[in-house]
Amino acid sequence: MERLLNFIDGKWVEADGGRTFLSLNPADTREIIASAPHSSPDDVDRAVEAARQAFDSWRLVPAPKRGEIIFRAAEALTKEKSRLGELVTREMGKVLPEGLGDVQEAIDMAYYMAGEGRRLSGETVPSELPDKDCKSVRVPVGVFALITPWNFPVAIPAWKIFPALIAGNTVVFKPSQHTPACATELVKILVEAGLPKGVLNLVHGPGSDVGDSLATHPGVNGVSFTGSSSVGGKLAARCAIPGRVVTCEMGGKNAVIVMDDADLELAVKGIIWGGFGTAGQRCTAAARIIVHKGIYKDFINILIDAARSLKLGNGLEPGVDIGPLISDEQMKKVQHFVHLGRTEGATPALGGQRCVHGELGYGYFMEPTIFTDVRANMSIAREEIFGPFLSVMKAESLEDAIRVANGVDYGLVASIYTSNVNSSAVAERDIDTGIVYVNASTTGAEIQLPFGGEKRSGFGAKEAGGRGGALDTFTRWKVIYRDFSGKVQKAQIAD
Repeated sequence: MERLLNFIDGKWVEADGGRTFLSLNPADTREIIASAPHSSPDDVDRAVEAARQAFDSWRLVPAPKRGEIIFRAAEALTKEKSRLGELVTREMGKVLPEGLGDVQEAIDMAYYMAGEGRRLSGETVPSELPDKDCKSVRVPVGVFALITPWNFPVAIPAWKIFPALIAGNTVVFKPSQHTPACATELVKILVEAGLPKGVLNLVHGPGSDVGDSLATHPGVNGVSFTGSSSVGGKLAARCAIPGRVVTCEMGGKNAVIVMDDADLELAVKGIIWGGFGTAGQRCTAAARIIVHKGIYKDFINILIDAARSLKLGNGLEPGVDIGPLISDEQMKKVQHFVHLGRTEGATPALGGQRCVHGELGYGYFMEPTIFTDVRANMSIAREEIFGPFLSVMKAESLEDAIRVANGVDYGLVASIYTSNVNSSAVAERDIDTGIVYVNASTTGAEIQLPFGGEKRSGFGAKEAGGRGGALDTFTRWKVIYRDFSGKVQKAQIAD
């Protein structure tokens, strides 16, 4: 068992008071991955103060030089990909190919944001007056609190840390209490890449006290949060009062529309991956499957056969398709929705039980679960479950399917399977989500475009790259007018 520490002002330190908590392998809770410090408000104070002290010098480091540090981190992540991917699987539970993919996202983001050190582009425009120039530039916001979840324990921190640093901000990072070891390894790589002390600080602990203390700290200028919609909504409201920059990437209840002209085999493969990959523990997971009435019965038979073939187990074992849920709390939540589905009159077509036989009994394994005959007003069709759980509904037409897809409080991602280019065009236009896939699963966003949703799925600027992406969170615009005429010139006023 590894003993983890906080990282504050360039030093690895114990938490104030010496309290700790354990990180367990959710596939086998007999294995303790690490003990981590349970930080206090005093720890948060010290971390924020260190970040504030470092900001004045870090913001003056030329952005290309900041990019060189992040590039070195990308190179180190590439060399350590196998080791870190295995750690992701052990600590979070996703199967090893997904654990490696988690690290690859961090690598991609590091290289991308390292390149932004040579861009960070603003705008130069002509002035209406002679001997005068006009431009806008990006400048850092200040100290950022970055609060991340457990389901992508390397990728999501990288999505936040790298753009925050390349923009010239300093950071206090609070990872999920379920994945402290993954977070620690990422911080170690950045420190070894050459970050000055105080630029990146790490505090461990539960979100209910450490995260709240950090997000509302008066020394913090901005907050970037990924987690549940309920927590994110409250956080956004609290940050609005002092005018703090805040962005929240939250939940989803993502729909996949399958039309009667779709390639059913392709659609089922995509839905199996989108719904049961990461045991359904993705904000982009396929959750609502809206199927045209003409193919409804055939589709369900193919879907159930495909889901039955999936193998559950420890993600480090070859041939395993689905790993565990993250915790007993999450298991109870999924089982609660299984009960609700039955109570509300949906048909339990597959699964619905916790796996307790053999080695699976030592982890949090849930059978792939499918409910059919689901109505749009049922709880299992409206509320985020975050487990291997599909709700299948029938649609009369494309318009009806889009209406159902839009009829929830979330708006992160949706997908449509169709061979009709006109149907796909209508779906692209009318589906009310931040991301739309055509003939592809709901998972698999690429880092060079913004990532995020509408309604209860997101608040503030988007994550990742591209216009409207993470740099809009981690910078503010400054407009500069320089008059070199040597006289008073009055814009919009005639002489």
